[in-house]
Amino acid sequence: MRKWIPPLIVIIAVAASLAVYSRLPDQGPMHWNLHGEPDQWAARLWTAWTIPLVLAMLAFLVRALPLIDPHRENYPKFAGAYEGMMILVMLYCLGVHFLLLAAGLGKPVAVLHWVPMGIGLLLVGIGFYLPQLHRNWFFGIRTPWTLSSDTVWERTHRLGGYVITIAGVLIAVSVLVIPRWTHIVMFGAIVSAATILVAYSYFAWKEEAPSRPT
Repeated sequence: MRKWIPPLIVIIAVAASLAVYSRLPDQGPMHWNLHGEPDQWAARLWTAWTIPLVLAMLAFLVRALPLIDPHRENYPKFAGAYEGMMILVMLYCLGVHFLLLAAGLGKPVAVLHWVPMGIGLLLVGIGFYLPQLHRNWFFGIRTPWTLSSDTVWERTHRLGGYVITIAGVLIAVSVLVIPRWTHIVMFGAIVSAATILVAYSYFAWKEEAPSRPT
């Protein structure tokens, strides 16, 4: 079990903010447009502490969600995948935090490169863990049909592992090959993956229907 990693990520984020807080400007960039130009600004307090707060909440949820899930008995079956996915999300948020701090300090930050690349790699990691998930109310491909059947859940997540991984690879590759079109590739890949998996879960459920008791 990697229970020590989420708190460590929070500590790193807090330490980074404390280290540079006095050097951050009163207003720092918090959002960039499709041309890589800052278009939203926030006070130094928010620049420094928004992501650490989010990370602290995620670290809390890592421990809390299994306790309140109606399918809590399934969590021991996929504990490694569950913690792995949460850690990946937290590492992505930590990377965004470093970008915000660097931008606040006036460093050149290639947001249109690093953020989509991070999303692509995050999806590849999630795709690796998806087939290992068991039915629960908080993680995975949660449609009315996957939540109603263990078989549909397993089939959909097995396919989801491939589909989400391919989407992540496409996004990451687009950053390197066609950076101007990355936002279109990212949107198309995510929407396509979601559509495929929602539709597949329904048809898998319909296919199972004759064997369900009436």
